[in-house]
Amino acid sequence: MSEEEIRDEIAAADAVRPEQHDYAIRIRGLVNRFGDVVIHDHLDLDVRSGEILGVVGGSGTGKSVLMRSIVGLQTPAEGEIEVFGTTLATIADEEDSRDLRRRWGVMFQGGALFSTLSVAENIQVPLREYYPRIDQKLLDEIAAYKVEMVGLPPDAGPKFPAELSGGMVKRAGLARALALDPALLFLDEPTAGLDPIGAAKFDELIRELADTMGLTVFLITHDLDTLYATCDRVAVLAEKKVIAVGTIPELLATEHPWIQDYFNGPRGRAAADCNQTHRAG
Repeated sequence: MSEEEIRDEIAAADAVRPEQHDYAIRIRGLVNRFGDVVIHDHLDLDVRSGEILGVVGGSGTGKSVLMRSIVGLQTPAEGEIEVFGTTLATIADEEDSRDLRRRWGVMFQGGALFSTLSVAENIQVPLREYYPRIDQKLLDEIAAYKVEMVGLPPDAGPKFPAELSGGMVKRAGLARALALDPALLFLDEPTAGLDPIGAAKFDELIRELADTMGLTVFLITHDLDTLYATCDRVAVLAEKKVIAVGTIPELLATEHPWIQDYFNGPRGRAAADCNQTHRAG
């Protein structure tokens, strides 16, 4: 890359550094519908820069649809989405759009790795897309670093997804999401399908990476243990809107029936007891 290109990259990164913005994401009046079925009806949400925000809700409340709307995979019928101070619908220049998109990473449910590519090649996909002139040697070095970053052994790089355990596939998906050193990370059910020990280790990894990299994390989950272990605040989707946002103690103080059933049900009480035990230890 030329010196001018490097300066442009630094300027683009500086524009979306979390410390430059109080809010990484601001959503106002979001409407999503599929035919006559309305998923979100004038939904509002703020995601603070540098926080891990958990997003919960019952089946069909549109958690993944909300994430897809933010990253541009779903076009809302109405509303405004702002990411790092830029309103997505007002971006007219393709290069400006690319500058913003490469500042976030997405780990889809199940990892969503390309089955015909090795772990290292999967990690290199976004690098090849946004930096096509990076030579293979550097691509390999970056992929190896990302493999190590997410706690995979070095020999995982040349392996294919089918040769990995479920937990390793999740970590490989996370490595790909972090390939571009994003400021904003989207995680869709990252611990789904993992055993309790594997899920707890993945929660620790997310918290550690968020702290060391200064990430803002938008985390969709139904796992109460994950909410207690990793999230700074939690947003609750119900009734086609975000009905509450706050810390878990703040949510517990609300009287909404779904929130009470979710956090004060048997699994919610077990997660809370486990969290208190862990903190005491």
